[in-house]
Formats: sequence, structure tokens, C-alpha cells
Amino acid sequence: MAEPREDMSAFESVTFFFNEVADQVGLDDQTREVLSGTYREIRVQIPLRRDNGSVETLYGYRVQHNGARGPYKGGVRYHPSADLDEVRALAALMTWKTAVADVPFGGAKGGIKVDPTALSLTEQERMTRRFMGQVSYIVGVNRDIMAPDMNTNAQTMAWMMDAYGQRAGHSPGIVTGKPVELGGSLGRDAATGRGVVMVTNEAVSDAGTSPDRLTMAVQGFGNVGSWTARLAAADGYRVVAVSDVGGAIHNPRGLNINDLMDHLRDSGSVAGYPDSEALTNEELLELDVDVLVPAALGEVITKSNADRIKAQWVAEGANHPVTPVADRMLVDNGVVVIPDILANAGGVTVSYFEWTQNIQQFSWEEDRVNAELGKHMRTAYQQVRDYGRARSCDLRHAAFAIAVERVATAAHLRGYV
Repeated sequence: MAEPREDMSAFESVTFFFNEVADQVGLDDQTREVLSGTYREIRVQIPLRRDNGSVETLYGYRVQHNGARGPYKGGVRYHPSADLDEVRALAALMTWKTAVADVPFGGAKGGIKVDPTALSLTEQERMTRRFMGQVSYIVGVNRDIMAPDMNTNAQTMAWMMDAYGQRAGHSPGIVTGKPVELGGSLGRDAATGRGVVMVTNEAVSDAGTSPDRLTMAVQGFGNVGSWTARLAAADGYRVVAVSDVGGAIHNPRGLNINDLMDHLRDSGSVAGYPDSEALTNEELLELDVDVLVPAALGEVITKSNADRIKAQWVAEGANHPVTPVADRMLVDNGVVVIPDILANAGGVTVSYFEWTQNIQQFSWEEDRVNAELGKHMRTAYQQVRDYGRARSCDLRHAAFAIAVERVATAAHLRGYV
């Protein structure tokens, strides 16, 4: 077995797990080469006219990794670190994530290298519309469907849908995660966090315990982290720590998440919440809790802090928050890592439901959305767990193995290899 390196790029990290599993499932060299690469990568120039009349040149990316199982599917993020390698890695993860969740999509991802907090709302709209215009030739309702990701939201998707529709006609299925008023799905906003909680519940149940006996810390309080905390608290977990870019807070007796949401709306950060002590994001990761949910940036658990992780379960709400070196250390230390391609697959699963509703022009009730999500997430978790038990491997390698086998089968049936 190859030894992982701590200095691997994001795409090298994802490919490392793929290559380990390719050996495990006996993938032939030709199929391995096809599945390890990307189908299409583009970089587009985005001249953005600022509100003061000046023009700033930005760059955006769209990477389509593999479409053997269906149209490409993946979010768009606005972040200063959004370079081609990161977007390529996230596109690959989407291929494996959609396969684990068993929804009929391939994997793609997009991004613009920008700090959106430095832009006004009108500047963000102009940038978004220009980006969609630049990539519109390679996307489509049955070709490549976009969704929100870091620093993008339902409003961003509305702008993208409108920009695409000006060229192709009304096409609500070109994006998911859009406002309900424009064809978005009920339950989509909470879906990723809900999926994290659903699979965590399955894992702790397998260990013979229940949420009301367990503590949880959530790093990151954006869409995924905040919904994870809210829904986990509703299920009985004692959420003792959360964090955002402003800092981390901790109360060993448990945080009142609904009250915290009010504080966040009023102040713009979880920092400064009464009846809590301040921590750093790094200190939060090392708290003595039962469940740790890294739901912020990638690669926050590394070789340098993996041995100090005290949680029994790490549920990856973010994409690749654990480096390959750290992953091996956590597993060796007996930590159960619920991998991102399983734990945070709730978002793309409900995106599939939204896309289906758009095609049918028929809306589902939220109870149906959540019930169908529960079926998908529990089935996916049980398949991964059973595969791991049968082959004596951890959940990440089991999830990757299932995903690679499914994508390879589709590629062979199509005649790609």
C-alpha cells in the first residue's frame, strides 16, 4: 500500500484514495486511467466592472470529471482559494459522491477565484451572469447542472438560471438550490446538514448508543454546519461547540442553537455569544467530544493535529477536511470517519429531487423530500457499512470502492473502455 504524503495537492489527495481502492477492486489499467482523469476543464476570463467604473479581471473554472452515470453535477464556489486544482478535486469527489448516493449524475465543480465579501451585491450579480455566459456552452439541463457551494446561495442560482435562460429559454433545471419561488425544492436548504445527521445517527446506533448520550462539536457555521447543529440538537445531541470565521464558542453544558441563530443574525458571527467561552477553530477540533463535524474548509485535520482528535466519530460535513495522512492516523487510533462522499451527500440527493421536479413540472411536499432523503442516506450508509464489514476496511475505503465499481460498470456498459 502506497504511503500518503502531507504535501499532496487537493486533487492528489482525492486521487490517492481512488488509487488505493482501484487496487482493492482490481481495476484494469485502461479503466483506471479514464476514471482518474477529468473529461473537460475550462478556465474563463471574467472582466468585472466595479461599481466605481473600474474593471477587474477575475478567473473562473468549470471542471467536468466523469459523466458515465448521468449529467455532470456540481456546485460553484466563490473563494480566494478556488484554483483549478481545488475545483478538479471537488469535481472528482462529486463523481464518487453521486455514485455512493446512487443518484444518476456524474461529477463536476465550478469556482471563481474571488473574495465575494469585497464585492457589492450588484457586483456579485454582474460577475455571476458573466461567468454563466462564459460556461453556458458546456452546461445544460441534461449536460451539466450547477448548484450552490461555498459563498454562493439560492440568489446566486437565480441569477445563473436567468442568465442561461436568456440564451436557451426558461430552464429551471439548469441549476439546483434555487429559490422555491423559481422551482427550487422544499428541504434543499437543510439537505446537506440533514444528511450529515442522518448518517451520524446510523453510525452511533451501530455502536449501541443514542444521540441523547453524546456531545458534538461543529466546525463551520455556514449552511451545512448550522443546519447540522440545529438538526443534531433536535435529535438529542448536546452541541457544545460551534465556530465560524469570527471564532469558536464552547459551553460544556450545551448551546441553545435556536438562541444562537438569533445572535448570529444580529451580530453576524457566533463569536461573542453569551454564556459561552471563546476558543479558536483549531482548539474546537481537539475538544473532548463524542462527535466532531468539520463543516468548513478542506484539510483542517492534518498530520499535525490528528493524534489530538479525541472524538469517537468524525462526520465530514465539508469536502476533504481530512488529509490522507491524517485519515490513516485517525483510523489507526480507532476513530470512525464518516467520509465526505457519504456524509455530505444529502445536498446532491435533494438536488436530484429538485432536478426531477423541474423536469416533471410537479412540486413535492417537504415531508416527501425529507422522507426520500432519509431512504437514500440510510441505504447508502448501510451499503457502505456492510461492504466495509465484509472486506474489513474502513468506511472511506468502502465508500470509494462502491463508487468506483459503479462508475466503472457504467463506463464499460457505455463502451468508454
